[in-house]
Amino acid sequence: MKAAVYYKNGAPDVLKYEDVPDPECHPKGVIIRVEAVSIEGGDTLNRWRGALTSTPHIVGYQAAGEIIEVGKEVTGLRVGEKVTTVNGAGSHAELRSVPARNAWPIPAGFDVKLAAAIPVPYGTADDCLFEFGHLKKGETVLVQAGASGVGVAAIELAKRAGATVIATASSDARLERLKPLGMDFGINYAKDNVAKAVMKLTDGKGANLVVDPVGGSTLQSSIMSLAYRGRISMVGAAGREAMTVDVSPLMAGNRSLTGVFLGAEIMTDRAHNMIQRLVDEAARGEFKVVIDKEFPLKEAAAAHAYIESRQAVGRVLMIP
Repeated sequence: MKAAVYYKNGAPDVLKYEDVPDPECHPKGVIIRVEAVSIEGGDTLNRWRGALTSTPHIVGYQAAGEIIEVGKEVTGLRVGEKVTTVNGAGSHAELRSVPARNAWPIPAGFDVKLAAAIPVPYGTADDCLFEFGHLKKGETVLVQAGASGVGVAAIELAKRAGATVIATASSDARLERLKPLGMDFGINYAKDNVAKAVMKLTDGKGANLVVDPVGGSTLQSSIMSLAYRGRISMVGAAGREAMTVDVSPLMAGNRSLTGVFLGAEIMTDRAHNMIQRLVDEAARGEFKVVIDKEFPLKEAAAAHAYIESRQAVGRVLMIP
């Protein structure tokens, strides 16, 4: 099969398009023929500094396609069925092997490309908002990096739950694209102080909940944006900065900071059922999965570079 691989960590240009052996099917897993790869933030972070679990390494969490082989211990999935999948690596390829537990059936008629972009960003956003963020109707949510995959998902899911949504992005143009998704107020972090802007928008009260997929210095602005008893769901390190922050304002306002990692619970019944619910809701049109741009798999380096240019709003796909 063909795959986008690399032999060392680094910038997007370490990615090469090469022939590699086909994956083997685990007794408890399935093999899919990949129809769409959704590039996740963790994919670019792993390419940059993550462990190479194989040589050459095929990075990538998330992809959707058609099952072509089912392990002998698998029940409930069949050859020919379309699924969206998650695994620790291997999405950037024509074929991938995944545990059956990490494959979610795609409802008939739902676009495989859209389904490819759901499990990680929407599952993560759902956890940030509800499982760990305890969001209630009528509260105010600040979504940092609102144009990212998790950011877009958090905006949509928070608005659907009855929240007032404030989001940040790197340009006014990107903020404009977030308005139809449910953003009530936008903050251009390239020119405005986020915490001061949030306080102004909330009459000095602050945000009840912050979803922060960036970390680093952005996490400090998230802390300073909180209301009394406000909560932060910290879910990533997309900013690639050291996590050096002053947490003392948390204590002063009885505020809380919770780290969120979907991968730690993705094999549980709770997370599995939550992701299937989101796939089914998207198929019914209850929220819009936003695809920014598509690249051929052979142009993986260009796709990663485009993501890191901070132009995208929503997910970037690769098509084998």
